[in-house]
Amino acid sequence: MGWTLSDDHEEFTGRAGAFLRSDPVRNTVTLTLTESMRRRNLYPHALFGWWTEGADVAGTVLWTTDRYPPLLSAMPERAARELADVLAERAPVVGAVNGTPGTAAAFAAAWTRRTGAPSRVALRQRLHRLARLEPPDPAPGGAARTGGDADRELVTDWSRAFHRDTGGHGDPNPAVLLSRLDDGLITLWEDGGRPVALAGRTATAAGVARIAPVYTPDEHRRRGYGAAVTAAATRAALDVGAEDVVLFTDLANPTSNGVYRRIGYRPVEDRVVLSFT
Repeated sequence: MGWTLSDDHEEFTGRAGAFLRSDPVRNTVTLTLTESMRRRNLYPHALFGWWTEGADVAGTVLWTTDRYPPLLSAMPERAARELADVLAERAPVVGAVNGTPGTAAAFAAAWTRRTGAPSRVALRQRLHRLARLEPPDPAPGGAARTGGDADRELVTDWSRAFHRDTGGHGDPNPAVLLSRLDDGLITLWEDGGRPVALAGRTATAAGVARIAPVYTPDEHRRRGYGAAVTAAATRAALDVGAEDVVLFTDLANPTSNGVYRRIGYRPVEDRVVLSFT
């Protein structure tokens, strides 16, 4: 019983895959990240961990150390506290942690006791799951299309703009969005012959696709483009066989939470990023 850490994603998925697939909606990020690692070497320095209780895996951590804070699955609070000690031995500096409020708080309390670094809330998110797709009616002007190679510069620029607009909580690595572009997973909304909004999605993993990111430049906001492109990306995911489609929202942005509810998304659970810096 206890934590095992590894830098081998195949070992991780072999040992913890059944646990993750038992709740693919809540484990969407870990599942899609490990799937992307299988397909492309986007996170070469990732650290993986699983916590066993008897013979069974009862919790996981995935830390893409150069991009995101440690991502904790559901787990007993005891496991979260033990993880803080294990990571402190492996990596004395952990800038933040991402988990459900109780799990993240248990980790943070143990980390603070161990290192003296206090925690603060950096981000509150809500995971939503599609109940029934309800595209905007009336729709805004224009139409959706799948992004292609000619959109690489646009996607790179918008990836960086999204990262700036979200205060650094979005993915700062344009290679992630470009890989989705190459895989046909970027939807653009065009109006008047020019792109006005973007919605990316992950490849389906364990039956679940995740919409991320959704971006509309300042000059095109409040016209319904964000809702329309999200609905179009959702439809694209369903059309290629996704059983569930999910997305995360920032709880500090009530506008986006309302938009996604109107097109058919419903809350599943909240998550929090606690920062130690």
